[in-house]
Amino acid sequence: MAKVNKEKTYWPHMILGFLAVGITLSYWTVKSATSRPVQESNDYMLKYQQADINMNEILKKKALFDQSYSIEIMDTKNEIIEIENAKRTKEEYSVVLKKGMNSFKYRVTDKNNILKKDANVTFLLTRPHSVREDKLVENIALSGKTFYIKDINITKPGRYTLQLRAKIGDAIGYSQLPAYLKP
Repeated sequence: MAKVNKEKTYWPHMILGFLAVGITLSYWTVKSATSRPVQESNDYMLKYQQADINMNEILKKKALFDQSYSIEIMDTKNEIIEIENAKRTKEEYSVVLKKGMNSFKYRVTDKNNILKKDANVTFLLTRPHSVREDKLVENIALSGKTFYIKDINITKPGRYTLQLRAKIGDAIGYSQLPAYLKP
């Protein structure tokens, strides 16, 4: 008579266990990814894809602008703000915003400090990781000696970014400043 092997093997159970763990982790990954919405970046006041495709051209136009012109914000209160995140606390020099209506004044000048009246100026108020609350103002007119952006209503406290794009001929310049509205 043949000997019967009475030892039990557990490898089929291990395979089923690994398969169950794999399916569970896959489900958890998909559920976690869909519960956190992806926010688009708006660096250079463009969608991420457009900025990525045209990055060399953007940098050339910015360098051309920076050689001849400058952008500065006027009449703002600046303060050092402590920003806390999960890893560390850092300090950031920010423009202080007020709750309600805000206005901003920018000067676009050449290197001789002569105002450039022919600049095509666009302003964007955005939050660092969201595009839902963006406020875009295009074709800002010159008011006196500044490009004046008025009646920007800010109600939610937190971090913001003030972005300005000035186009003069083929040159395009960018200004990006952190801003903060205290709770």
